Amino acid sequence: MSWLYLFLAIALEVAGTTSMKFSEGFTKLVPATLMVTFYLASLGVLSLTLKEIELGVAYAVWGGLGIALITTIGCLFFGESVTPIKIGCILLIIAGVVGLNLWGNAHAAEPTGAAQARQ
Repeated sequence: MSWLYLFLAIALEVAGTTSMKFSEGFTKLVPATLMVTFYLASLGVLSLTLKEIELGVAYAVWGGLGIALITTIGCLFFGESVTPIKIGCILLIIAGVVGLNLWGNAHAAEPTGAAQARQ
C-alpha cells in the first residue's frame, strides 16, 4: 500500500507544479490555490509512505519521478525544448531511482529498535 501512496504523492506533486506554471507567478488565484492544495496533499500522502519505505528511497523516488514527469509535461504541453542531453539526464534520474529500489535496501527489514522508538 505504501508504494500506491508514493505514486499518488508523485501525481499530486506533479499537479501542484503544473498549477504553479498556470498561476503565472501567483497572479492567478485559482491555479495558485490549487498549487498549494496539491503540494500539501502530496506531502501528507508522502508521509504515509514513510511507515514502510525508507526516507531516502521514498524522497528520491518522489523527487526523481516528479522531475521526470514534469519535464515530460513541459516538453509535451508547454513547448519546452527537447534535447538529447535533456533526455539523457531524465534517463539517468530514472536509472538512479531504479537503482535505489533494486540495490538500496528499499525493502530491507526495519532496523532493530526502530519500532520500539516510535512507541
